[in-house]
Amino acid sequence: MGNPQTELIREFDRLIRRDPGKRGLIDSEARFGPLCTDHLLHAAEDLVQAGTHVAITTGFYIPAAEIPSAETDGPPGSILLAMVLQECGIHTSIVTDALCAPVVAATARAFAYPESQIDVIEGDDPGWVTRFYATRKVSHLVAVERVGPSHTPDSWGRQERVAGLEPTAFHEKVPCDHHDRCHNMRGEIIDSHTAPLHQLFERLPDFFPEAKSIGVGDGGNEIGMGAIAWEELARRIASAHAGLIPCRVATDWNIVAGTSNWGALALAASVALLKDQSATLFRWQREEQLRILEVMVREANAVDGVTRQREATVDGLPFLTYMQPWEGILSFLAR
Repeated sequence: MGNPQTELIREFDRLIRRDPGKRGLIDSEARFGPLCTDHLLHAAEDLVQAGTHVAITTGFYIPAAEIPSAETDGPPGSILLAMVLQECGIHTSIVTDALCAPVVAATARAFAYPESQIDVIEGDDPGWVTRFYATRKVSHLVAVERVGPSHTPDSWGRQERVAGLEPTAFHEKVPCDHHDRCHNMRGEIIDSHTAPLHQLFERLPDFFPEAKSIGVGDGGNEIGMGAIAWEELARRIASAHAGLIPCRVATDWNIVAGTSNWGALALAASVALLKDQSATLFRWQREEQLRILEVMVREANAVDGVTRQREATVDGLPFLTYMQPWEGILSFLAR
């Protein structure tokens, strides 16, 4: 019989590994096997053992929405994670860019998270990363639903190849004008609407060699997905442009979920469990989660990232479907 807390966190992981929206990564696990096994567990354990200041990056801008804005997946999971970490004695800050800042700020207000702990990065000045790390000693850097750049031949070549998958397909499926570019799930380049926050992850070891990084994503184009081989993601992503989408930026642990909010919530629950602070999680029941989404839409025009509509839903899912993994986690903790 394993450690009860370990087994419970694995239950949390199973709860978030559902894919009602058929995005591909989770839906394909029955056929191709699980991705990033126990990354949720190990990320939570390291946060508990070594977490002092956790900076969480989030915000995914949807320029093609009727009212262009950031989407509802990412900010609420990030802020709830930050709130729980602080309850557990770990200092936090949220990092986003100017386009996503209104939605992130509205989410923070809905949670009563201090807006003074939100860093808004422009990313145009080449010295911004140095200035960022000069003012904060980061133990962990987390990305929740934050897009990152695609592979280049160099980044692809550094990855360990997957047995049985044709490696030369990269050169056929990823034209050079799509190298090192941020893509949405439609294969469209969105660099002009995305500040280069991924540079925080690439340069973290230069400033804090002992610091760890965590990625949370659901589609394959998010920071952290570089921990998975390009071939593996390209065969799983449910898109005609699957080869263009995989992000090249790897993290120490990469949490894969049906929505990125689910991954962040599961990480929050896992840390709270290990810190004996699970009671704090019950502050965010179904009604409170809906209220927060409604505030994001009403105050900052947040949009559903799949439907592109200004509505209090996440990734096109009915609200009750969206709530199932979180309510399942709370049910386990209430036993």
